[in-house]
Amino acid sequence: MAGENPKRMLSDEQRLNWLRLIRSENVGPVIFRELINHFGGSGAALEAIPQLSRRGGARREIKIFSLQAAEAELKLAGRIGASLVALGETDYPAWLASVDAPPPLIYVKGALELLRRPMIAIVGARNGSAIGQKFTRMLAADLGREGFVIASGLARGIDTAAHVSSLERGTLAVLAGGIDSVYPPENADLQDAIGKQGVLLSEMPIGYRPRGKDFPRRNRLVSGVSVAVIVVEAANRSGSLITARLAGEQGREVFAVPGNPLDPRAGGTNKLLRDGAGLVTCAEDVICVLEPILGRAAAPTSPKGISFEAASDSPIKVDVGQSEREQVIGALGVSPVDVDEVIRTTRLPARQVQVILLELDLAGRIERHGSQLVSLIQPE
Repeated sequence: MAGENPKRMLSDEQRLNWLRLIRSENVGPVIFRELINHFGGSGAALEAIPQLSRRGGARREIKIFSLQAAEAELKLAGRIGASLVALGETDYPAWLASVDAPPPLIYVKGALELLRRPMIAIVGARNGSAIGQKFTRMLAADLGREGFVIASGLARGIDTAAHVSSLERGTLAVLAGGIDSVYPPENADLQDAIGKQGVLLSEMPIGYRPRGKDFPRRNRLVSGVSVAVIVVEAANRSGSLITARLAGEQGREVFAVPGNPLDPRAGGTNKLLRDGAGLVTCAEDVICVLEPILGRAAAPTSPKGISFEAASDSPIKVDVGQSEREQVIGALGVSPVDVDEVIRTTRLPARQVQVILLELDLAGRIERHGSQLVSLIQPE
């Protein structure tokens, strides 16, 4: 089981440094991973960020999250009973750790032992029909009785039905905002109950209010913590289809519940079925597919693509000159290109290209698109 694998724990100093690093300007999960792997630790990475961004062509000094701000955030988390868990630690969900560029830090609150059980995500329309919500409640309860934790995004409609029905046996709500931010407002009581009986999870700072662009990020975590995603009612342009797409990219099983072709809320789910998603009419349809998968491996055994903090910071020495930077910039354009293609085009060592991309990223000059794709950002 995932909880039986040897785990590392960050020291208090390392936890503060990790928080400072991920909250610093232009640092996301990919850059965080590159910095830790290159410099051997968060302390050295924090010291190196200003110089790296200048070498990448930044027009102003990059903003580093201060030690005082990090301490204040952790103090707020403690007041509301939330824990900051690092990638590689015991309470970090093993399936989430296996995705491409997982969040290095997450806040969790509630019955944390649920994080070590297999999870199935149930998502769907915010305006779910009465029959759709009834089926969701039945499905979530039946899967819960089989030992699965039900994950969802605490949205109106199908998400809410999934959480309510699975609250007694185990549910996890992934939030688009901070772990203390209530959204939607009518789910305030449900969010409070999940924070006591289930688990709340967020990668956002305490007090952060969600914006439109944050919901796809939340969806990525909903699918990431789960071994499978079930879509119940989704229109052709539903956000639930984003979750299904992300699940497929993460190597998760995708299921859908068929619906009436005349109901717009069935357009997306019927399309998923046409494209190869598993058909769901009852919990057994899901369990019979997952049993062989969970029997082979309960969960991935280690975080993907990141070296844990070393005993001492030990940067990898890589010499990069302006000529090499110009070659890499010349190989990039506004259309996304694979990093391996950049390496082939420039004929530069992979480590040099990675360092140059790190500099450009910290300078805010390139955009990451997932699957190793990068592009130049057009100057305003």
